[in-house]
Amino acid sequence: MTWTHFAVERLVFHPDPAPDAPPVWLLVRGGEVFCDENGSPLLLSLPDGLDPSGAILLGALDGTPLYALGTDTAPVGLTPHRLRRLFGRVDEETLAIAGRGVHLVHFDETTRFCGRCGEPTVWKEGEVAKVCPACGESVYPTLAPAVIVLVRRGREVLFVRSPRFPPGRYSLIAGFVEPGETLEHAAAREVAEETGVSIKNLRYAGSQPWPFPHSLMAGFFAEYAGGEVRPDGVEVEEAGWFPPDALPDLPGRLSIAWTLIQRHLAEGRPHGD
Repeated sequence: MTWTHFAVERLVFHPDPAPDAPPVWLLVRGGEVFCDENGSPLLLSLPDGLDPSGAILLGALDGTPLYALGTDTAPVGLTPHRLRRLFGRVDEETLAIAGRGVHLVHFDETTRFCGRCGEPTVWKEGEVAKVCPACGESVYPTLAPAVIVLVRRGREVLFVRSPRFPPGRYSLIAGFVEPGETLEHAAAREVAEETGVSIKNLRYAGSQPWPFPHSLMAGFFAEYAGGEVRPDGVEVEEAGWFPPDALPDLPGRLSIAWTLIQRHLAEGRPHGD
């Protein structure tokens, strides 16, 4: 069992040269994309009144160029949807393209001025990057690596509840990688900090782009090594061991957490794909 949400394998990110075929458009407003009457965010034409000069080339799919364009207005006939609402309504390839578009438009909108000298930036030729013409500073899209860990004790899984979750919702332990850390160290640290539990036999399971707005999730399985479960009271307000026949309310299919849980339930003790 694998996950591909927000990850498109067939999209050529840097076509050379750019295809000459009519482009497909993705319109982005914050974390929303605008969809046509069929519910698709991939538009065959740009609505009237929008200036395409700020469009970002996402790549090419089967020779068709795809562009993302940030907009503050709602074009007539189009409906805004947040990325999470698209899950299950569009195919995974379309979802992945939408995720890349939201990520890069966010990058464009948050790097319009140089962080070193304050001058306006421009797109860097030949790269997905911005450069400052005044001081030469280059900046690239942010990728914030994070880890998520399914810790098990026999068939039981350690689930945690964040104060940010809906009532009754539980998930797996997750957190961002800090400067100087490996993914493995971050996984062990997050588990220990949030629950007081130590782990062993950490095994990488896979990764998932997570464009909310710019994370990359690395998933792991781990075995319980010791310690009493003690929620930290900040990131985690409740935590406990749950057997397969008494699972709590869990995250939806959109997330890497769901796939890790399903793999555990299906395989018992997975040893890779």
